[in-house]
Amino acid sequence: MSGLWRPFGIGVLTGLRSMSAVAALSWATSLGRIGAGWIPLGPGARRLTTLAALAEMAGDKIPFAPDRRIAPSFLLRLALGAAGGSVLAGRGVSRTEGAMAGIAGAVAGTLLGRAARGADTQSGGDWARGLTEDAVAAGLAVALVRSLARPGRG
Repeated sequence: MSGLWRPFGIGVLTGLRSMSAVAALSWATSLGRIGAGWIPLGPGARRLTTLAALAEMAGDKIPFAPDRRIAPSFLLRLALGAAGGSVLAGRGVSRTEGAMAGIAGAVAGTLLGRAARGADTQSGGDWARGLTEDAVAAGLAVALVRSLARPGRG
């Protein structure tokens, strides 16, 4: 069970802010904390994914931003949650179990994040809730990257 909290966490992050999860995986890979050949590494990838995460946070505040629960957005979050979850599966946990935990986290993050925003997405209160969601997502991303073993430390 302890090997599933990171996959679930990356899924929750994906549900809150999908590009923040991508940025977290890029940072973890480029720092040598995880190894996944399909995740781009290096300073360019880190910059690009970090900028994409910041753009998503800004775009989320515009009144006509699409709802994260619509099919294309929701399916993307599930796919990213699965991919991230499989990479972050801990000891004794299969990649499939990690992917399933990532999907479960993505569902939870998507639905809870949207519910926390409330029905009125054009009010000043929504901006405050949106910024709070941004802070939670950024904090979760940092916590996930920091929790991964550093090279040479097991």
